[in-house]
Amino acid sequence: MLQIAPFEKHVAEYDEWFEKHPFVYETELAALRRQMLTLPENLVGLEVGVGTGRYAAPLGIKEGVEPSEEMAKRAVRRGVEVVNARAEKLPYRDIHFDFVLIVTICHLDKVPEAFAEAYRVLKPGGVLIVGFLDGDGVIAKRYEERRNQSTFYRHATFYRVNRVEEMLKKAGFANLQIIQTLFGELEEINEVQDSRQGYGEGSFVVVKAVKKLG
Repeated sequence: MLQIAPFEKHVAEYDEWFEKHPFVYETELAALRRQMLTLPENLVGLEVGVGTGRYAAPLGIKEGVEPSEEMAKRAVRRGVEVVNARAEKLPYRDIHFDFVLIVTICHLDKVPEAFAEAYRVLKPGGVLIVGFLDGDGVIAKRYEERRNQSTFYRHATFYRVNRVEEMLKKAGFANLQIIQTLFGELEEINEVQDSRQGYGEGSFVVVKAVKKLG
């Protein structure tokens, strides 16, 4: 992870964002949930970069890793078991999880290493779900314009979808399925939006990728 300090010092501000943007938050959750709907029940899953548990808890994910102790404390209060660790070095054995969720790639130091670690801990046929702000999207561009005034996005890297696809495939993932949502400017989103197949219009993209069998 890059720059853990802002997340340690401003955890309340981070959590308040979700309260101030409820429709954006619920729209993101709906897109993530859509990509998870095809997964069988009773699977063992992990969120990497679980933060305060804002995604893991409502999605029913019971385990997470998080390098910020202050963020992790809130995730624990939301019912998530958290291990202090980084995405690039997961403290789990090989072939352990049925699925892994990552919604923080813009804050990761080494995304290819994080994807490789997710691949390692997934069972054959396991699924990695990656939610991120498309670097070509309106919302990411607005954050770019104001990054010097941002507490959390000052050092963020917003990846384009084709770059994320390349990194996933290089890590060994296949059968990529992509959906998009968050259409329009952040402050203009005043209802929960549906997601659509593909990318290029919505600011929030969710990719589902599968670890090859055998």
